[in-house]
Amino acid sequence: MPSNAPIVLVRPVDSGVLLPIWIGPNEAAAIAMAQQGVAAPRPLTHDLFVATLLHLGSPLREVRIVRLEDGVFYAELVLDGDPVDARPSDAIALALRAGVPILVADEVLAEAGVEPEPEDQAADEVEQFREFLDTVTPQDFQEH
Repeated sequence: MPSNAPIVLVRPVDSGVLLPIWIGPNEAAAIAMAQQGVAAPRPLTHDLFVATLLHLGSPLREVRIVRLEDGVFYAELVLDGDPVDARPSDAIALALRAGVPILVADEVLAEAGVEPEPEDQAADEVEQFREFLDTVTPQDFQEH
């Protein structure tokens, strides 16, 4: 994926593993708005969908990230009836607005989950890099 593509990191409560999912910029904005509690003056699509489900008496119960095929994640919205297929980015944006759990299948975590670096190790690496920057000169990068 392009290095400038937004990533959402899903961190299951009972696991130390992170699930990175690349998403589009619009989806990232929708998720960020929900995380920050920002309300648009008029309902945006995810807000409208959650409100419509409530109005119809079938609120969102949970979101599940259920599988990974050829690098594409698949999610489901769990209502009162059968689950509804969804993109993970939309499902996450809806879950945050509705205040419902986001669950990840064990198989998905096993295949695509990553162990985060311990904070101590990351801090050490940052410090080592800062020390390198303090001592490096342009001549260090000339070809020999």
